[in-house]
Amino acid sequence: MPLSSCRVRPTCLIVIPALNESATIAEVVACTRAAIDCPILVVSDASKDDTADRARAAGAEVLVLPTRLGAWGAIQTGLRWAWRQGYTQVLTLDADGQHPPEALPRLRERLAVSDVVIGTCPQRLSLAKRIAWAYFRMLTRLRVIDVTSGLRAYGESAISLLARPEASLLDYQDIGVLLLLSGQGLRLEELPVAMQPRQCGRSRVFSNWFQVSRYMIHTTVLCLARIKRRLPAGAPS
Repeated sequence: MPLSSCRVRPTCLIVIPALNESATIAEVVACTRAAIDCPILVVSDASKDDTADRARAAGAEVLVLPTRLGAWGAIQTGLRWAWRQGYTQVLTLDADGQHPPEALPRLRERLAVSDVVIGTCPQRLSLAKRIAWAYFRMLTRLRVIDVTSGLRAYGESAISLLARPEASLLDYQDIGVLLLLSGQGLRLEELPVAMQPRQCGRSRVFSNWFQVSRYMIHTTVLCLARIKRRLPAGAPS
């Protein structure tokens, strides 16, 4: 059922960012619908394939971005849509099949005591990533093991904060987002989850050495800047 036709809107929305994920998006949507009874919004990040059509056919609402914004831009689009529609919880997962939809109810349950819940799978991290994350944890003092996991649950306070224009300045959903959340005193929690290897495609950040170098430099500068300034009260514009 289209989200716009729901008479009584549920409190929770599933947001799935997708870039050229036609090979997996239908299965991810179907498995998510089977795992949890929440509306699903797929945000197609200017995909060049039929990701949007397959997502709709599988039962999801779809937003198609005319210009590629990156994974965080797509997720923030979903968060802003959820905020304006009155949702108080947003669950996110990747469209490539890595994240188990059956973990979503567990993440949602933990929102009763936390503002943000991150599905964590340290076993999936390579040695290089483990070293990188340890380096960033040292700089930021964030107590998060898997900083790049897109399997997350956001409560109302986190949605409101991340839907604001200030969060649009971030390129990635990891360090910058976590610093922004923790800097405002929100409670972050990690929940161990078993994940699957990527079925196809490759990481947007770790696709080549240029991207890795750019990410490390960008994130180091962000860590040193330590986003600490308070945001003004009020809803996102």
